[in-house]
Amino acid sequence: MATIIGGLTTSHIPAVGNAIAKQLFDDPYWKPFFDAYPPIREWLGDHKPDVAINIYNDHGLGFFLDKMPTFAIGAAHEYRNEDEGWGIPQLPPFPGHPELSWHIIESMVEQEFDITSCQELAVDHGFVVPMQLFWPGAPNNPDMPRAVPVSANTVQHPIPTLKRALDFGKALRRALLSYPEDIKIVVLGTGGLSHQLDGERAGFINKEFDRMCMEKIVTDPEALTKIGRIELVEKAGAQGTEFLMWMMMRGALGEKVTPLHSNYHIPISNTGAGTMMLECAA
Repeated sequence: MATIIGGLTTSHIPAVGNAIAKQLFDDPYWKPFFDAYPPIREWLGDHKPDVAINIYNDHGLGFFLDKMPTFAIGAAHEYRNEDEGWGIPQLPPFPGHPELSWHIIESMVEQEFDITSCQELAVDHGFVVPMQLFWPGAPNNPDMPRAVPVSANTVQHPIPTLKRALDFGKALRRALLSYPEDIKIVVLGTGGLSHQLDGERAGFINKEFDRMCMEKIVTDPEALTKIGRIELVEKAGAQGTEFLMWMMMRGALGEKVTPLHSNYHIPISNTGAGTMMLECAA
């Protein structure tokens, strides 16, 4: 039977991909950000998950505003990383786990979540940057797990509510735990935290709100579901809606988690960058 060992969160800013390519790990601007990841890599090295469920949002590479699924799940043998215009070096394909993907899709539909299933899916920095941060050299890291991409709409309104996101995670948990194969799974919640990249509030960051979210997502994620979609935009910025993917991850971990590591740093590319490592209760 499958086991969910924990959840990881990280921002997925495209500038991070360029910083990785240029190896700016000790650059004064980047060092406080990159210093958050060695403890997580050590934990991953100790536990060696077989599969990473990577919850991210597409930025126009796999989907666009004319066709933006609320929830999409990859069911491919591999996931191509293609050029999206940021100058980030393209990487080889990431290995998939189509058997688990179809099991998840079937289970989610049974639980009344309408899923877009993708037998081909190009993945952008939202998916790729977290994989590079957690498994350096990805996808060529020897401990690289097989991936199941889960894309959520955080761009084209109406977006899912935080309650719907948390409920999705709970349904995902049931799907994963019902998979008969003996595998270890880690769930990634990517994006955010607060940031706004355009308009009159460009550069907006809300440190107090970010810190509250990082606390409550551990101790009382249900309390966060009371934040409405418009309120989320007001408090986290237009792109801070990506926090809903953290909520999807959190729902998949069960009621109680143990926080093992966290980091919060501003500003990285006008973003409140949060990193967390949560271990599932035994």
